[in-house]
Amino acid sequence: MKQDKVRAFDIVGDLALVELPKKLKGKGKNIAAGILSQQKNLKGVYEKIGGHEGKMRLQKLRWLAGEKRTVTTHRENGISLKLDIAKAYFSPRQATERKRIYEQIKKPETVMVMFSGIGPFTVSIAKNTLAATVYGVELNKTAHKFAVENAKINKVDAKIKLFCGDVSKIAPKLGKKFDRIIMPLPKGAESFLPVAFAAAKQGTIIHFYDFEKEEEIPGSAIEKAKKAAASAKRKIRILIVVKCGQLAPRAYRVCVDFKLT
Repeated sequence: MKQDKVRAFDIVGDLALVELPKKLKGKGKNIAAGILSQQKNLKGVYEKIGGHEGKMRLQKLRWLAGEKRTVTTHRENGISLKLDIAKAYFSPRQATERKRIYEQIKKPETVMVMFSGIGPFTVSIAKNTLAATVYGVELNKTAHKFAVENAKINKVDAKIKLFCGDVSKIAPKLGKKFDRIIMPLPKGAESFLPVAFAAAKQGTIIHFYDFEKEEEIPGSAIEKAKKAAASAKRKIRILIVVKCGQLAPRAYRVCVDFKLT
């Protein structure tokens, strides 16, 4: 079975996550065996079942071949990230976008990452930049546990402060005004923009993620940011709007970078 017939193929650590079209549903195990035979660095193959669901954005998986485990260690941007692919959200496709963000940090900054997951943003920023302190807030207890472990694995735990819970409740208690705020929750993140504005000061840069139809880019995401700014009685300047992933045909994940003025 040729691998090019598989619609989507993600590699997380030494595990492959395959999305099968309907016509190949009954051939998943054969496809998985072929993947393992051709890519010796991979140890297990899982099929994605549906999309990410619930508040935790978890992906349902079905084991197809190889080792029957869901814990692995993924490497990107000079860091190692340990995770459980069944219990914590993580997208290897966003490695380039995470690099785009951390390359903007050229001086000591205090950074907050909302919805920080297993720590891909917090750890990469702490490891690769001059950031003074990186705060991460994550609702998923399992993801938070891995984030704590990943900070230690990469020897950056002294620069990272991690909190488990609802960011709308935790952020106000931190008593901080941040230089940069990252909001990598593309669906529904606009409801947390008031929290971000409350934790921002003049000059703060906010990275706001959203899902948009191609014909709406960049207008819809920008309008959400402007509406939230007006409600918070803050002024913003749009820096750039970047496509950083495709959800479906003519539907994209976008990031609006804007600055409080």
